[in-house]
Amino acid sequence: MPIVSASTGLHETLALLTSQLHPDTNHKEDLVFLKDVFSEKSLSYIMKIHDKLKEFEKHSPTPVLHSASCLAEDVSLAEELQNKPLEEDERELLHLLSTPHIKAVLSAHDTVAQKNFDPVLPPLPEDVDNDLKEESVKIVRLVKNKEPLGATIRRDEATGAVIVARIMRGGAADRSGLVHVGDELREVNGNLVTHKRPDEISQILSQSQGSITLKIIPAVAEDDRMKESRVYLRALFDYTPYEDKATPCQEAGLPFKRRDILQVVSQDDATWWQAKRVGDCSLRAALIPSTQFQERRLRYRMKMGSIPAMISSKAPTCILRRNLRLKKDRQEPKTPDANQADFRIYEEVTQYLPRPGDRPRLIVLIGSVGARISELKQQLIAENPRRYGLAVPHTTRARKCHEREGIEYHFITRAAFESDIHNGKFIEYGEYKDNLYGTSLESIHKVLSQNKVCLMDVQPEVLKTLRTAEFKPFIIFVKPHVTEKLQLIPPPLCSSAERMDECYGHWVDYILVKEDPASALAELQLVLDRVQLEPQWVPASWLRL
Repeated sequence: MPIVSASTGLHETLALLTSQLHPDTNHKEDLVFLKDVFSEKSLSYIMKIHDKLKEFEKHSPTPVLHSASCLAEDVSLAEELQNKPLEEDERELLHLLSTPHIKAVLSAHDTVAQKNFDPVLPPLPEDVDNDLKEESVKIVRLVKNKEPLGATIRRDEATGAVIVARIMRGGAADRSGLVHVGDELREVNGNLVTHKRPDEISQILSQSQGSITLKIIPAVAEDDRMKESRVYLRALFDYTPYEDKATPCQEAGLPFKRRDILQVVSQDDATWWQAKRVGDCSLRAALIPSTQFQERRLRYRMKMGSIPAMISSKAPTCILRRNLRLKKDRQEPKTPDANQADFRIYEEVTQYLPRPGDRPRLIVLIGSVGARISELKQQLIAENPRRYGLAVPHTTRARKCHEREGIEYHFITRAAFESDIHNGKFIEYGEYKDNLYGTSLESIHKVLSQNKVCLMDVQPEVLKTLRTAEFKPFIIFVKPHVTEKLQLIPPPLCSSAERMDECYGHWVDYILVKEDPASALAELQLVLDRVQLEPQWVPASWLRL
């Protein structure tokens, strides 16, 4: 084996070791692996860099110039080169010195040569208030761009001090780790703020750019135990912070739409939670009203009569797609009771993906007359009858000559139908031309037990019954295109889709706008593929059972 001297570099040593690796019968795989590792170019480059650094430490070279960038800025040199015939090398030198890359290399050289590594900060203020006495003062300097500082303040009612009320997750203040909830704010950029209103201080902070210097009295116990929550909520209402007079800071509010998924990162404040909208690129959290606060003010508005009754889940019945008289018992609408109303605020959700062996999720389609959902279902099944199926309905009418039992309908007597109604076997039923029609739970289970995706279109009132952990339904709202809707839907039904969305849209997982049958079918197929292959947001209660 070759002798390795003390002067041999690590790169050379590695090359010698590689050349001496010979496969052995007992450790052939290990040696081959070791040889492959030693032969990696990236490892070789690292060893070369190591050797160069060691050589640098040994010789300790000193820079020839401490300001090499002056060469590129030397006007006299440039003029001298330009005022005489230039050789090719001289022209190339003149061009290189004018390029931004060479200027950057020379600037980096000067930084290293002058050992000018530390940032230059403005001097700290020398004067400290005498009235602070023994209190611990913390001077915090933050660099702020156009983004908000990410903190809100309040006036302590007992002491009158300006206190940091909350820190927005991901904001400039949070990322610094230097400002905490409960800290007392004394000065901003050298200006005393103890006698200013919180809104005036917030305006000063929002208008400040670049370096901001804060004089802070640290809180007695800094809350450094805050951990990011894993609570996800589906918003069941639209929220615009700029229209909310109750928000502590409109700029710190998070606007969201119904059906948006929100990640709540802090529930420390009982009134205003901190949250981020899933899918946003921003890492900064913002404020949303808590469930308790939103419910409290909706209850108050309902008592005052400033909001309609449809805030409650007992929403009005939308116009029916079919001319069926639903037989489910309904009471006459009453004046909503604010103490018993079921408000739509948030729903806790989690991601769900069916595992191998799980039954397929139930696919529920809702829509108005112009959506023509039945056509979509039939086309989907015709293209893939092994994957999709329909729950066969029950009826009391007489069977026609071309109809087969259990294919088009289950034909039963009226007495048997009414008995099944009494026993709660139907999720939906109605009467048409003195005949009863209905869809039973058993017919849904029969399709799912065959490992087929069961397609259903139901009246939206039925969603509350189907939306359970047993079926885990994926709900698709099929809306007709505007022009199609105007052509196909009679004037009395024109607002059906809008009313349906208003009453039941908070339960919808996907909205399919049907422009034409072909594109709608293709889009529906893609959506159903994603339901089976990609995680979807479902109520968290479905997976806790």
